[in-house]
Amino acid sequence: MNTRTLSGIAGLDQLLNGGFPTGSTVLVEGLPGTGKTILGMQFLYHGVVDEDEAGIFITFEELPHQLYSELLDFGWDLRKLEQQNKLRVICLSPEVLIEQMEKPNGLIEQMINEIDCKRIVIDSISLFQFGSIDLMQSRKTIYTIRNILRKFNITSIFIQESNSSGQGDVPFVNYLVDGVLRLSLKDHMNDFRKRTLEVLKMRGCRFKEGEHIYRIEGQGIHLVPALSLVEDKALLRRELYSDTGITKLDELLSGGIPNGTCFLLDTNSKANYKYLLASIITNRLLAGENVILLLSNLMNLFNLRQYYQLFGVDLDDYVKKGKVLFIDHYDRELPKGYEKSVMKVSKIRNEEFKTIIGEKLSPIVSTTLRKGEKWFIYYDLNTIVSQRGKEFLEHYFAEQVSAISSAGMTMIALSNFTEIGGQTASFLERTSHGVIKTWVDGSYQYLQLIKSPQGNISYPLLVENIKTKPFIRLV
Repeated sequence: MNTRTLSGIAGLDQLLNGGFPTGSTVLVEGLPGTGKTILGMQFLYHGVVDEDEAGIFITFEELPHQLYSELLDFGWDLRKLEQQNKLRVICLSPEVLIEQMEKPNGLIEQMINEIDCKRIVIDSISLFQFGSIDLMQSRKTIYTIRNILRKFNITSIFIQESNSSGQGDVPFVNYLVDGVLRLSLKDHMNDFRKRTLEVLKMRGCRFKEGEHIYRIEGQGIHLVPALSLVEDKALLRRELYSDTGITKLDELLSGGIPNGTCFLLDTNSKANYKYLLASIITNRLLAGENVILLLSNLMNLFNLRQYYQLFGVDLDDYVKKGKVLFIDHYDRELPKGYEKSVMKVSKIRNEEFKTIIGEKLSPIVSTTLRKGEKWFIYYDLNTIVSQRGKEFLEHYFAEQVSAISSAGMTMIALSNFTEIGGQTASFLERTSHGVIKTWVDGSYQYLQLIKSPQGNISYPLLVENIKTKPFIRLV
């Protein structure tokens, strides 16, 4: 198992699931002004202060006293760390560096042993590449430096200047190192600029892809990982979740759907959402909860029994025990023994619908809640729209979310935002606590968490068919 070396930048360590692999060589590349030197020194400074790991900063261009002065603005007293024998800041030429690194018991090796060095930053290796006509020799030089540092199991950062912001040939050093971080400075909202960091490569380490915004603040670089929003701590105070049965989805939700919340599942007409819903609902039944299902025209009870059987749930048995209730807008045949569990609401006006639902469900739910039992609710909102209209849906949904949440129950509702229109979709999204979106694009189905009380949202994940329960996997 690889050990990790913390970068000293909390958000970056989060992207890397714990920091740089110990002993790795990481390239930090970017245009002037992106904060490469600050990142390198922050890596060294926090290594000394927080991890008791000594470090060496090697520069070819800036004199030590310049760095002492510039970085003191971040509260980093480099002179003090040098006096404590925890840091060395040295300025020399590239030629002297490679000479001393290759020399047995040379200056660099002596320094490493003297302070028990665990971290090194070289600022910058661009001189090895662009200052030499012989590219093969440059490659050999950087390869040699990397291998010497590996011999001492030192985690190192090589800083490299980018010569343009455009895409071009990949410098050879990118292939030699274990990891590559790219720092960029881009236009933002016409009048502003934003700094972004992207992990392009990191051997032996799972990392979060994409561009992540960072700021250079009073204590150095502060990176905020993308797709990371503020938690709704009031909702999460109970720390109780309803697991979905889909491992990756539960990870994204920090354990599952928080109890007492309402989630929307937004899907298009091509997406197969039935296994996802079946997994969520059968997991609630297997957990001992009661379930209310408002059915769609596409899923009758005969079909539902077959789907649930795949997940190890005998729906007939749960119906007999009174653990499942159904609301059906369509006049269709029922399986034998289901008559008392199904509320037929076809050809009933909207106000009567609300009254009947309230009169029939409220006593059952209230009684069981007092006994400490739990309820999970599933509504097909597309059916409500087609049978009762958008205006009714907006009022009824808001009322249901309020009532269900206040009672500590949990709900998932299916909808198709495209079909119901932008205004209604926006209202539903605002009213709910979380939104999961699944859709088909070309030959693939995707799923994305786009809102949650935990503050988590995700990149689009592929929905892969598998042969065992829950029959889908998110990749």
